[in-house]
Amino acid sequence: MEFSVYFFSANDRHDFGDRYRFVLDVARFIDRRGFTAIWTPERHFQEFGGSFPNPAVLSAALAVATERLSIRAGSVVLPHHHPVRVAEEWALVDQLSRGRVGVCVATGWHQGDFVFYPDNYPTRREYTLGHVDTLRALWRGETVSFPGPDGRELPVRTYPRPHQPELPLWLVHTSNPRTWREAGARGLNVLSLLTSWEKLAEDVAGYRKAREAAGHDPAAGVVTVGMHTYVGVDEDQVWETVRGPVKNYLASFMTQQRAGERAGGTARGTDAVEQDRLAELMAEDYYRRRSLLGTPDKCAATVERLRDCGVDEVACLVDFGLPFDTVLAALPALDDLRRRFPPARQGRPEPATADPLNWYYDR
Repeated sequence: MEFSVYFFSANDRHDFGDRYRFVLDVARFIDRRGFTAIWTPERHFQEFGGSFPNPAVLSAALAVATERLSIRAGSVVLPHHHPVRVAEEWALVDQLSRGRVGVCVATGWHQGDFVFYPDNYPTRREYTLGHVDTLRALWRGETVSFPGPDGRELPVRTYPRPHQPELPLWLVHTSNPRTWREAGARGLNVLSLLTSWEKLAEDVAGYRKAREAAGHDPAAGVVTVGMHTYVGVDEDQVWETVRGPVKNYLASFMTQQRAGERAGGTARGTDAVEQDRLAELMAEDYYRRRSLLGTPDKCAATVERLRDCGVDEVACLVDFGLPFDTVLAALPALDDLRRRFPPARQGRPEPATADPLNWYYDR
């Protein structure tokens, strides 16, 4: 099992500069310890994830602050962008990182986000999947034609040229089995969230079959699953630490979801008491069944179950409202959990644990 760290903060009461410094602190730690990647998302106009309007900008900073980590967009909402801009920006980050870039593409869903290219909203899925091959071609250095002024076609070859010859691409998580199969057929990796263990196993199996049917190596595709993560020694203490932040995180997501439904004219009535109770129940469910929240043995059992479902990588969502110092202090325990599951890639040496930042993390 590979371990990465995923950011998608809901609590932006912190100073924004402090939040970005926190992201860099986490990145430096996991880079030294042998984690595989760091993910930052694209979100707009909402407190939920609103610290991350452009993952390419933040990834440029991460690229020069780290040496080993893969630097990944989790994700780029492709209908908000011209594919040429995506290829240009991420090729630059790829050069800064010497070939450590990966990009997860998403269709977007919140109508309020579609200030950018509003005409793309009705066809956002078709736009996203239709430009997967466009991104790949631009990345390889091929010339691609796009509509220009006066109805003319303009040929484009992007610069800078990237460091990697091929762009590692993921398709964002979805509850639609068809999207899993689409990712498999197109040779894409998948970034998902866990909704149901049974459904996850079915979706991964369908994804592998679709890869094989399309002529891709069925075992080569990477399935990454994001999970709320906080590892501690005492079960009661962990639950007391994470209960409020997880509940608030989920409530914030539901608030955003209702805002999107209102924008689309499909809002359902939910009062504050009902939402609070629903968030409480969801937090308990996340803790018991769908997270890396708890003791090392509890979390290790969850990782084993992910592995049994065919998952290749767990993306640890550490930034869900906990104080930054609390997250940083818990990173060594997460690293200990990671060390129980040697990475699938052969020949990658395990980094030494001694580093100049130990004075902070081990205090």
